[in-house]
Amino acid sequence: MSEQTNENPQQYPEQLSDVLLVMDKEKKKIQAVTGVDENGNLKTVDATKKNQSQFMRVDRAGDLFTNFFSNFWRQLKDPTHFSFFKVPAKEAVETAKEMQKQVDAPTKEGEAVMAKHEVKEPKEQQQETKKDVEAPQATPETQQAQEKNEYRYKAEDVDWNYLAQFGINKERLEKDGQLDLLLKGYKTNKVYPTSVNFGAVIMRSDARLGFQDGEVGKPVLMMYGVRHEPNLKAPFFGHEFTKEDRENLLKTGNMGRVVELTNRKTGEKIPSIISIDHLTNEVIAFRQDRIKVPDEIKGVKLTEDQKRDLKDGKAIYLEGLDFKNSTNKNAHVQFNADKKYTEFLFGDKAPKQAQENDPKMFRNKVFSDEQYKQLTEGKTIYVSDFKDGKGNPYKGYVTLNKETGDYNFNFKNPNALKNKAQPAEAHKTQVAVNSNGKTNEATKHINEPLKPEQQKPKNNAQQQRQNDPNRPAKSKGVRR
Repeated sequence: MSEQTNENPQQYPEQLSDVLLVMDKEKKKIQAVTGVDENGNLKTVDATKKNQSQFMRVDRAGDLFTNFFSNFWRQLKDPTHFSFFKVPAKEAVETAKEMQKQVDAPTKEGEAVMAKHEVKEPKEQQQETKKDVEAPQATPETQQAQEKNEYRYKAEDVDWNYLAQFGINKERLEKDGQLDLLLKGYKTNKVYPTSVNFGAVIMRSDARLGFQDGEVGKPVLMMYGVRHEPNLKAPFFGHEFTKEDRENLLKTGNMGRVVELTNRKTGEKIPSIISIDHLTNEVIAFRQDRIKVPDEIKGVKLTEDQKRDLKDGKAIYLEGLDFKNSTNKNAHVQFNADKKYTEFLFGDKAPKQAQENDPKMFRNKVFSDEQYKQLTEGKTIYVSDFKDGKGNPYKGYVTLNKETGDYNFNFKNPNALKNKAQPAEAHKTQVAVNSNGKTNEATKHINEPLKPEQQKPKNNAQQQRQNDPNRPAKSKGVRR
């Protein structure tokens, strides 16, 4: 979450003298930026003299602006909806007028003014992806160095005083075990609170950290600010996300298939897999030819078909895994483009394609060998640990239709004549409301997910809300 505070403009150092202007591509109006709200919406005011004290002012050059604009861009809910311009503060109002004239009645002179001041999407936004999609094939020597996990940078080459401007210090990174990752050329595997002080604006946000090559090989800090949400609407290196692609990425973090991405410099088509950076919501790609699949995972040797599926971005289901601190021995495994290794997917994170390909799975529940044996024998089994769409448990009966291969679910025991007990009927309302989005007259004005076996308001507050839908929910507040 970002926080931006406007301060007295008389306190700005002289070098912090640029203003960020913006054009809404739909409204075709030039305004001055004042910040970003907590929902990722851009805050603006008209670029007039009376509003000058509210303008966001930024450093006109250098890494400070690069980091600022990178974080600023990522926090916007829909950054591609706008065009941004950086202009000298003293000229902001007049330049905004010139730009508005160009928007209303385009000329070559006006186009040159717009181009001179426009700020493009930060190049580092897709830095990790470009390494894999646009960079030339690594040499054997480079690959060997990466495999040995060698250091790419030296701690003594880092300007720690400069990093202190962002609230980052060496001791904290060492204590967290992140300094080694940074020096080896990787991003941190956690986010840090950072701040950038521009005098006019103090910007605070959470960000992943990384180093890039600066001048004379010196490492330069990059802050990968947390995006409001993954951008799956725009083309990604030429790939248009399908509905299924988006569903898989939002559910598991992995797209689940190989697609051809286009190197924008050479036009080369590169087979790649795509994942979401779970810390920053950034879309990340990894070349298929660089995926390395192990021969075994947690004591389970992989077949050639399983290795091929992993290289194709698919999820596979493994049984008998040697987890030291867990009684669960089964899990789906899938290669993650951001992490650059295989990861385990449990429960609701199991991908749709894996569920369809796994005959032992139904409603995100993996049946035990004994349960599956009983189902294939035509028996009805009672399952007490299903989870609804809100994560609450429910119970029911399952049978296998041998003709279609599909499972049938009932809250009532289909063999009721043989067994009159109906313990699962009480969960029917809960699952219908929480998982299927249906309504129930007794609970339709209750905003919270229904609890297991709940069929009516659970307390006086919910009963009052049910009777009066316009009555606001009572805030729990904070005791002081």
